[in-house]
Amino acid sequence: MTDKAQIEAVASVIAEARRLARPCCPISERFGITRIEDAYAVQELNTQRILDTGGRLVGRKIGLTSVAVQQQLGVDQPDFGMLFADMEYLDGAEIDASKLIAPKAEGEIAFVLGKDINHADVTMAELMSSVEYVLPALEIVDSAIENWKITITDTVADNASAASYVLGKNPTRLNNLDLTLEGMVLNKNRQLAAMGVGAACLGNPLDACLWLARTMVNVGRPLQAGDVLLSGALGPMVPVQAGDHLQLRLTRLGEVSCQFV
Repeated sequence: MTDKAQIEAVASVIAEARRLARPCCPISERFGITRIEDAYAVQELNTQRILDTGGRLVGRKIGLTSVAVQQQLGVDQPDFGMLFADMEYLDGAEIDASKLIAPKAEGEIAFVLGKDINHADVTMAELMSSVEYVLPALEIVDSAIENWKITITDTVADNASAASYVLGKNPTRLNNLDLTLEGMVLNKNRQLAAMGVGAACLGNPLDACLWLARTMVNVGRPLQAGDVLLSGALGPMVPVQAGDHLQLRLTRLGEVSCQFV
């Protein structure tokens, strides 16, 4: 196959695995996708396919914000994925687990922009002035790859393992917040499942957002006013299944919960 045909074949395999909620084998092994540039080409192709069929891009996510996880996958930088309108749930929502393959949940801080960001050299001051407010968020990650047997190219091609996200409803301004010290408690079925802190996310979730904002300009999909930025996990991922209830509590940003059915 030509390179283009190979990229299209991989994109189709991943899209079908997601549509049927049936995992595929690692595309890094089956198709020899080992270059991160090729993996992002697969992601972009599926992104464009979704947009062409009426999907709407409403934000981005950053993944691999933990240095330990980066080392595990043999990379030295985060990755990114696309967020579409049909991925969003509100606080207290019920999520159909049958549409997912092997879901896991992460506690995060979501940033919502009030201004477009069009410059690849955007400064931290410009980023902060562009953030309208922050919210507590649960990111539901899922992998099209069987048993989460992923390399960096597997997860990147699979839209950085993005599945859905749940947003709280009480916005908080950035004023006087030190997000490095923002604590997180994630309960599953009323039992402690994970703990974390803002410093676990590239040192500060704002640093993660700055990387994401600059990267999006460079790849030709700059962030726009109203976009949601999922800034990365504050603690370990928690496996979930039908019947599970999740509740995330952040120190000052409030709570968000969901139920899997």
